[in-house]
Amino acid sequence: MTEAQAADAGGLPLIGGPDFPIGIFWPPPPDQTTQARYQEIRDAGFTFVITGNYLDDGNIIGWALQQADQVGLKVLISDDTQLRNLTRWFTISDDRSVPMSITTADGRTLVQRALDAYGGHPSFAGFNMFDEPWADLFPTLGRALAIARSLRPTMLPYTNLPPDLGFPPGGYQQFVEQFIQTVQPALLSFDRYPILSSGLDAGYFSNWATIRQAGLNHGLPTWTFIQSVGSNTFRATNGAEMLWLINVSLAYGAKGIQYFTYWTPDPARGEGFGPAIIDLNGRRTERYRAAQQINTGWLSPVGRQLKPLVSEQVVHFNDPQNPGGVTPFAADDVLSAVSGDPVIIGRFRSGDPNDRTRWLLVVNRQYDRHSSVTVSPVPGRFGGVSQFDARSQNYRQVQSDRINVSLDAGAAALYRLS
Repeated sequence: MTEAQAADAGGLPLIGGPDFPIGIFWPPPPDQTTQARYQEIRDAGFTFVITGNYLDDGNIIGWALQQADQVGLKVLISDDTQLRNLTRWFTISDDRSVPMSITTADGRTLVQRALDAYGGHPSFAGFNMFDEPWADLFPTLGRALAIARSLRPTMLPYTNLPPDLGFPPGGYQQFVEQFIQTVQPALLSFDRYPILSSGLDAGYFSNWATIRQAGLNHGLPTWTFIQSVGSNTFRATNGAEMLWLINVSLAYGAKGIQYFTYWTPDPARGEGFGPAIIDLNGRRTERYRAAQQINTGWLSPVGRQLKPLVSEQVVHFNDPQNPGGVTPFAADDVLSAVSGDPVIIGRFRSGDPNDRTRWLLVVNRQYDRHSSVTVSPVPGRFGGVSQFDARSQNYRQVQSDRINVSLDAGAAALYRLS
């Protein structure tokens, strides 16, 4: 993506504006698609919905958009028949010898049909073009996104990438780069669910490092999914663990967070999903209250602070697993020392290269215990240090030569060095 295209993408739904995008995947099923249910989503601090959970009929999708219209949610539409024909069932090619193909003109017709059906809703944000595509699909996806942009430049054409699992060494970096070059996305989104029954999948950090660097290289915002449900392959998370996943993602520069899943998937799918934020009977689980507290009390206000900033560095201090692909802390011209318990420190700057202000997000590396750490800025480098208070949404002055940080399990603290 060129610099001009990246700048244009900044005005798209969810990417643009000051609000931090907080989304859900797997919303209420058709028989629970009501204004009350969508208000429940909004009340938990979510800002957008990615459709699914059998919302795959045009009338049902339209009904879901009406509910979102009423409560102020945005919607990314998945599984519409036109979209499936566009990217999943057919190849877009003007070479009529290509089997199972449609022409560019056919593709424009399909996208226009979907826009005619949904584009008039205030809640309409864009289309989820494909979830976890493989590389063979990139050319068709690129053509589909180009068609969508030409017909509605103000909508978000969205695609989510798979995790770095099963790729040969260096293969995932090449995969992500190929995706960017071929598809020309407006953002990079990926999923990886690292909290397993056996412990933590430490490859999560190197996966984030790859996505972060690719986003910086191409001027693309980065989003991720965090796990809010258990399955056959990963376990259910508690509030501290969901908070930890969010804070690690923020430290790595995330500009959007999505929860997987909101409604519990049907057991008939055979994937062994346990209760999510809402269970199969429509009851709130403990994860609803946890997500509500995280989203409204921390993620939304802190996200507004971090969204316009540029990720400058991510370092791990005293990491108990010493995972590969991460950068250990080393003193530099901003921080002279760190001491204490394990933490991850994300460092940010403004978009003005002459602005010497820096922001630090200090994240507890552990999601199951308290951490205390002391962070020391380089003497004389900054005039003062202030800590962001999420409740008042203001910064308050703290000791500037030694920043003493006390963090609950999974928690983080944001500091401004100016």
